[in-house]
Amino acid sequence: MDVSRIVVAGLGAVSPAGWNVAALREALAKGEPLPVQSIERPGWPKPLRARLVPNPAVRPEFLAHPRLRRTSPVTHYAAAAALEATAGLRASPEVKRRVGLIVCLQAGCVQYTCRFFDETLKNPATASPLLFPETVYAAPGSHVAALLKDVTLVYSLVGDPASFLQGVALGAQWLEEKRVDACLVIGAEEFNWILADALWLFDRSAILTSGAGALCLCREGEIAAGIELAAITDAHTYSVRHNRAESARNMRRQLNGGAAGELLCNGLGGSPRMDEAERAAWKDWSGAQLSPKRILGEGLMAAAAWQCVAACDAVANGRSAAANVSLVGSNQQAIGARFVRTGPSISHLSASGDAGNIHA
Repeated sequence: MDVSRIVVAGLGAVSPAGWNVAALREALAKGEPLPVQSIERPGWPKPLRARLVPNPAVRPEFLAHPRLRRTSPVTHYAAAAALEATAGLRASPEVKRRVGLIVCLQAGCVQYTCRFFDETLKNPATASPLLFPETVYAAPGSHVAALLKDVTLVYSLVGDPASFLQGVALGAQWLEEKRVDACLVIGAEEFNWILADALWLFDRSAILTSGAGALCLCREGEIAAGIELAAITDAHTYSVRHNRAESARNMRRQLNGGAAGELLCNGLGGSPRMDEAERAAWKDWSGAQLSPKRILGEGLMAAAAWQCVAACDAVANGRSAAANVSLVGSNQQAIGARFVRTGPSISHLSASGDAGNIHA
């Protein structure tokens, strides 16, 4: 089936490096891990480690929006990344477009969840019901949709970090089916000491962080973009039959990138145990590599979005002819994507390597 090419028309990012893609690019170009802050863990003398998103230099105007006056940081990050990624769309307000929105989360609105349960445990009779709506996974998507106004279709995807590329695949499918004219895919997370403590139990070397990353997808020709989404692999899920290492190898074989001038944007964070499967899958890669988590920290779903943003930014700025994104999720799936400056029509790579249609 012939499909229109899918292009990346805009990028957005909020990270420990700052509140835009330029700050992310600068931090990754320096290649030095960002400073680590000590975070108090209640009832424990030893602090936790984290890389926190800095306060914006100027209070964002979007916080004055009625829907965002009482929202969690994850919504602030998602909104800022969304506005940056859709700057091209919003530059022509006279052109009416149906916008799709997919917000991908792993932990979600933890801060408001903690506040709600804290009040409930102290005194259920006086616990504020106004807090509860901000505890659900759909809250950030609802707020961002209200902020952008022209959103006609909204999904929230919950899963491990590799689910971000599931969101990209779903957005491409919506565009192919002409259900929307543009689709914004966001990966976002917020920091909380409970998350940092939980992560410490699984991986003592990981440093939790937060933020958001966003890709704005369109059909070719609608917005001058320059980055094409060339392929997304199948989601190679983990099971009794296919463990994490085997799924990573299958994803690697299916993506099949590696020509001169290409970039590999991987999810390695510096943990021997957690990185083992992905490192083994790409051991034959001889080209340039970029590991955003080594510099920014473990941002869960936001970190997956940063990988895609960094890959697209490298292609858009001519630093790489093509960029491959490798996402080996923590407990669900391994999935990869390929972004190019120019190339053939977008394809969904089947397990056999045949080109077909993109599926979520």
